Amino acid sequence: MTMDMVIGEARERLLARAKREGLATVGYDVLESPLGPLWVAIGPKGVTTIHYGDEPSDRELRRLVRVYGPGVVPDHRRSSVLARELDQYFNGKRREFDVDVDLSGLTPFQTKVLAATAKIPFGAVSTYGAVAKRAGNAKASRAAGGALNQNPIPIVVPCHRVVGSNGSLVGYAGGLDVKRRLLAIEGADLFRPRRH
Repeated sequence: MTMDMVIGEARERLLARAKREGLATVGYDVLESPLGPLWVAIGPKGVTTIHYGDEPSDRELRRLVRVYGPGVVPDHRRSSVLARELDQYFNGKRREFDVDVDLSGLTPFQTKVLAATAKIPFGAVSTYGAVAKRAGNAKASRAAGGALNQNPIPIVVPCHRVVGSNGSLVGYAGGLDVKRRLLAIEGADLFRPRRH
């Protein structure tokens, strides 16, 4: 038996024990997508993270550990519903996500901004000012932008649907090319932001 096999078996025993003892609070996986790999995490209340890339950001990992403890473990089974819904979305067969989302660990303002963003319909865009207004503070468009920049669940909580007041694409954690691609999937009209 090779050293890699011994380490692999030990890891599997440790994961099985953590799950049996209720210590595995968040399951993560890396999903392939047309946008590249997505690191996803599902907690006890729903999807808690979608991160562009095959590893989480330090900020996201710190939030998960702060909220749920160190039990962040690989778990392909927990991600299966999200994987199916994302695949349907990317293939033009899904306009809304049914998965539960978990925004635990965010500030009340961030939560309000993301809740307002979640109401922007498929194929529509809105402005930072309109999102701020819907979140309860019409003068907080810059703060709304900051909250959207920290969105832990892009795509499902569609911050890509938020544009500048003139319809221009500004800021996106996955990059402007990814934002363009997501809006193209939805057939969004960038030059006619609605006041959602």
